[in-house]
Amino acid sequence: GKFHIYDLSENLIAYVEQKAFKLKEDITVFADEEKTNPILNIKAQQVIDFSAAYAVTEVATGTVVGHLKRKGLKSILRDEWTISDSNGQEIGRIQEDSALLATIRRFLTNLIPQSYNIEIHGQPAGTFKQNFNPFVMKLNVDLRADPGRQFDRRLALAAVELLLAIEGRQG
Repeated sequence: GKFHIYDLSENLIAYVEQKAFKLKEDITVFADEEKTNPILNIKAQQVIDFSAAYAVTEVATGTVVGHLKRKGLKSILRDEWTISDSNGQEIGRIQEDSALLATIRRFLTNLIPQSYNIEIHGQPAGTFKQNFNPFVMKLNVDLRADPGRQFDRRLALAAVELLLAIEGRQG
């Protein structure tokens, strides 16, 4: 349950140390490994929910940044998440790259790296791509397709964290 998130220059931008076996996920994202500077809180809105919904809050201001919701039944064969703004209005989605590859990953081998496509307001916004490493879950984030920052970077950071924590468990 320890996750490090780095920028392209390999500088640490976020750190999470997640406690195992919690009935209701409550994840704090820190800017440092010493856990002195909390930046985001990601909190499940219900106890153990197959279609889990998470509220993402900026710690410094208490402002809700947005919401991420896992599409429960759809995610059995192919991971899919909806992205909502701070008012709860759906603005986009994160979807695993291919139903065929997703099925192979789940039932034959987890050695095929996952890749996710991000859409905001129906337009491509970027990708999250897993590096091939059977021992360490690592996602490369590319949001260059979203130069206008329609996808709030704090919400993107929370999405990466959830993919590492939640989807990483199924492998």
